[in-house]
Amino acid sequence: MSRADRLLHLEVVTPARQVLEADVEAVILPALDGYVGILPGHAPMIVGLDIGLVHYGGQSGPKQVMAVAGGFAEVRDDQVKVLADTAELAREIDVPRAKAAFARAEERLRHPSRDLDLARAEAALRRAAVRLEVAGRAGGGGGAREGGYAPGEERLGEP
Repeated sequence: MSRADRLLHLEVVTPARQVLEADVEAVILPALDGYVGILPGHAPMIVGLDIGLVHYGGQSGPKQVMAVAGGFAEVRDDQVKVLADTAELAREIDVPRAKAAFARAEERLRHPSRDLDLARAEAALRRAAVRLEVAGRAGGGGGAREGGYAPGEERLGEP
């Protein structure tokens, strides 16, 4: 069976729930050192996850996205298991709440107090920005990259 005929089994879970279980052609994960693309037949690996978007679906063309913040992913035997600290599908994101969180984090960074935890404030801003990007993509609105591709995605189909 060729790689093109195989699918990946993607499972995304958080400590609170199972977010997604689906068979897909490709997955792109926000690893700690940049985005990593996974196709059927990928070598086994465990990777730490950053705040970012998980892209999943067909190998070429637009993909579905979800927001994740931290955790790990295991790739083995055409299975991708994402164990995320938090994960949200686009339809689950409360946009007004995400906008408010973004504004609060931006304000904290713009006018820092002496006791500001800079890393925590920057992470809150990144989480809110990712959530807004996922919600915007689902609604056809802002945040989508030109052509609907993730970083490095155009290289996924190359042999």
